[in-house]
Amino acid sequence: MAFDTFQELLAMGGHAPYVWSAWGVTAALMLGIVFHARAERRQLMRQLQRRARREARHGGRTAGPIPVQTSKGGCTNDA
Repeated sequence: MAFDTFQELLAMGGHAPYVWSAWGVTAALMLGIVFHARAERRQLMRQLQRRARREARHGGRTAGPIPVQTSKGGCTNDA
């Protein structure tokens, strides 16, 4: 093992602030990606459910493609 004691592992040879902050930032970003993906999926599912209800109400007759809002504010079928 590279470190003899747990304290040496935590100290990382004097580089602990950099090493542990890098680990912390990475973990935070990974969690952020997971939460963001889950939120986008929930939003998409709600939009698809609304679209299905709207098409069912109108008997499947729509004037054209219904734009699906993306997380960046644009639409997936912009011309």
